[in-house]
Amino acid sequence: MANTDKLENWSSLKEMQAYLGVSREAILGWIYNKKMPAHKLGRLWKFKISEVDKWIRSGEGASDSESEDDN
Repeated sequence: MANTDKLENWSSLKEMQAYLGVSREAILGWIYNKKMPAHKLGRLWKFKISEVDKWIRSGEGASDSESEDDN
């Protein structure tokens, strides 16, 4: 491998839950309703933390209600 950028690892749904400190349901809701960047491989969801961080900073994930994760 000659002088290539370091590849970012893919994160699982469980790792993303821990990273963001939210429930599985919250993340799935954001994927479907707020266009959170996620990639589906078979039955598994995979994430690039850099893409999710960019999505959060852009404000696209901002909630209209404060009690979105009341379950």
